[in-house]
Amino acid sequence: MPEFNIKALNSELRSALQAKIDQKTKPLGALGRLEDLALQIGLIQQSLTLTLVNPTVLVFAADHGLADAGVSAYPQSVTAQMVVNFLNGGAAINVFTSQHGLELFIVDAGVNADLPSHPQLISAKIAKSTRNCLTEPAMTPMQMLQAINTGANLVQQQHNRACNCIGFGEMGIGNTSSAALIMHKLTGIGLEQCAGLGTGLNQQQFNHKLSVLQQVSAQHLVNTPLDALSHVGGFEIAMMVGAFLRAAECRMVTIVDGFIASAALLVASRIKPEVLDYCIFSHVSDEQGHALLLREFNANALLQLNMRLGEGSGIAVCYPLIQSAVNFLTQMASFSDAGVAEKLT
Repeated sequence: MPEFNIKALNSELRSALQAKIDQKTKPLGALGRLEDLALQIGLIQQSLTLTLVNPTVLVFAADHGLADAGVSAYPQSVTAQMVVNFLNGGAAINVFTSQHGLELFIVDAGVNADLPSHPQLISAKIAKSTRNCLTEPAMTPMQMLQAINTGANLVQQQHNRACNCIGFGEMGIGNTSSAALIMHKLTGIGLEQCAGLGTGLNQQQFNHKLSVLQQVSAQHLVNTPLDALSHVGGFEIAMMVGAFLRAAECRMVTIVDGFIASAALLVASRIKPEVLDYCIFSHVSDEQGHALLLREFNANALLQLNMRLGEGSGIAVCYPLIQSAVNFLTQMASFSDAGVAEKLT
């Protein structure tokens, strides 16, 4: 496991940031959560002048052997088909990142197909799918560490090109099952509360999914976060663990998507709790376990739109709010600048 030197946010600048927020031409607290965002971003960047440079979404795609057990409404082949759709610009994440000026890259973490080369595709395949964790650990410890390192290195590459705001999406048939198992193993919350409808299961299909997950859970003894990741995780989830950790080490503003990304963050936060200081939670997914998982982080997501798509879609939809928080702090006049009288004391 690589070392990640993540420091808790230095609060020495907090009073100066708060004073700058309060001196804008508005009543105290009138911009609500945007003021909280500006304060957090200022502490992350350790600056009174905030910037968002080269904001980027990395979508990690991989297949899961557990899909063979019928835990999804879609066949495993849809993972590769959706990656091609991403590369052709036809998915929701393409629409939203284009709309809001975010760069988008797709990472082949372990798709069970040979994918065409493309400028937006990063080839980082660990293997063509994890193994079926119903019968054996999903990945070897070596594969898990390779995936964590790869995710960290990909974020480092983005940081090296001056990107200071990043988010992580995912695509992988069966990965809500993997996320539910990780959540269950690391929090002790019952599987019936962690698991959800995923890609749109009916009640009979959900009952089958829950039965399979209970069988998987009974077969895997987990003592550490990395045990959970290697036994029941996915290559895309493992890469996101490394990505979250490196993003925090690089002091990047990190936007968290939905349930599967949050499961990866759960693993990362159990390794380095300070990682949460750098995270902005974009939305509450409609996937059942996500709201409970956000409580584990003591997090208050910005949006609740009943979305459960993945792909990083929540990141892209939320990004204009983050822009607004940065822009009001850097562009809005203060009372003295505008010649406006402050509140009487």
